[in-house]
Amino acid sequence: MNTGKVKFFNESKGFGFIVDDESSKEYFVHISGLVDEIREDDDVTFDLKEGRKGLNAVNVKLA
Repeated sequence: MNTGKVKFFNESKGFGFIVDDESSKEYFVHISGLVDEIREDDDVTFDLKEGRKGLNAVNVKLA
């Protein structure tokens, strides 16, 4: 389980990006990968799963 911060999330389009606390890498997150509702600057925990364009954040929960 990784920890990070929501950099950007567009509710109407259903996607955003999370920055990993440890590596500072950005990961794409789709609304289908959310457990909790998230907003910009929220601290979250997440898993990574291979997607069509690289690793995606999934199982995203508020920390």
